[in-house]
Amino acid sequence: MEFIDLKKQYSLLKDKIDSAINEVLTSGTFIMGPAVEELEYKLAAFVGTRYAIGVSSGTDALLVSLMALGISSGDYVFTTPFTFMATAEVIVLLGATPVFVDIDPETLNISPEQLEHAIRKFKKAGKPVKGIITVSLYGQPADHDEIAEIADRYGAWVIEDACQSFGATYKGRKSCNLSDIGVTSFFPSKPLGCYGDGGMIFTQDARLAERCRAIRAHGQTGRYIHEIIGLNARLDTLQAAVLLAKLPGFPDEVRNRGVIGKRYTRLLNDYLPVVKVKSDRSSVYAQYTVRIQEKNDPDRRAKVANFLNRKGIPTAIHYPIPIHLQRSFTFTGYKKGDFTVAEQAAREVLSLPMHPWLTTDQQNFIVESVIEAVEMYL
Repeated sequence: MEFIDLKKQYSLLKDKIDSAINEVLTSGTFIMGPAVEELEYKLAAFVGTRYAIGVSSGTDALLVSLMALGISSGDYVFTTPFTFMATAEVIVLLGATPVFVDIDPETLNISPEQLEHAIRKFKKAGKPVKGIITVSLYGQPADHDEIAEIADRYGAWVIEDACQSFGATYKGRKSCNLSDIGVTSFFPSKPLGCYGDGGMIFTQDARLAERCRAIRAHGQTGRYIHEIIGLNARLDTLQAAVLLAKLPGFPDEVRNRGVIGKRYTRLLNDYLPVVKVKSDRSSVYAQYTVRIQEKNDPDRRAKVANFLNRKGIPTAIHYPIPIHLQRSFTFTGYKKGDFTVAEQAAREVLSLPMHPWLTTDQQNFIVESVIEAVEMYL
């Protein structure tokens, strides 16, 4: 059994993908070819933004966005400690300081209440608050209306790290179109993935879009005209072509993910805690994640995972160590106990196989095995 069945997806789309790749190879235009511009146009229309800027990865999408917003040494950016390293890493790379905020115990996304408390504390201390990076964890957008109100009150901008949620919705709006800038990743295992690294930046702001385009290509505003410092962060034409071949079937994949995710919840909800999806939004279930409570046994999650693995069911942990407890972040001064909800989640979360081609029989087998395991290790 596959955790994410990319082989199945390729077998279904082989002719289209092979043709798209061959067209690029024949053209000889491998950097910023026409497929990149076409993809930008189509994804901006899909999300509902005026602009989309293709870049080399989800990480670079975050980095370019922060550079376009002018983040630098001495600035503070608020974000969640319960996410992949890239979310906070890019803040540090630019010399700014990440300020972590604890998470909602049901969705595991950043808590608006904790966010406002942290920002108010900083303001009282006379420290400048530049921005907020939310994370749409596991495929579900955070509480963006509440967060936008907080940002407006304190004069901050908001970036949505939507690297797991492309295709999800929030109150009728698409993820990536919920804030000043939205970014996503096309890493192969993402809901819309390419065959390498890739990413996209979305915004309604013409000035930010222009700056992002320049930064991704060494700060060029014209050939060999470098008005700002930039990066080499362009989206490869081959990857854009792969994404274009996958795009027509993407809405059906999103629907299938929703059906499978909701069925998991319906079947497992009586036996163990699952990550809650709020009624005013949807998730694309980049991961389907449950929580294995310790119940006085710190090894209980490992025992459940090993039991499933012995049955041929792969699992993963997203994420085992919150960022504030990573060795690379000891310089921030955070310590164990600072973000208790995130720390507890890191001890409990376990992701199950999730992809649009998971069959009912496979899902039944996974669910029955999970229930057997959690009841065995009480």
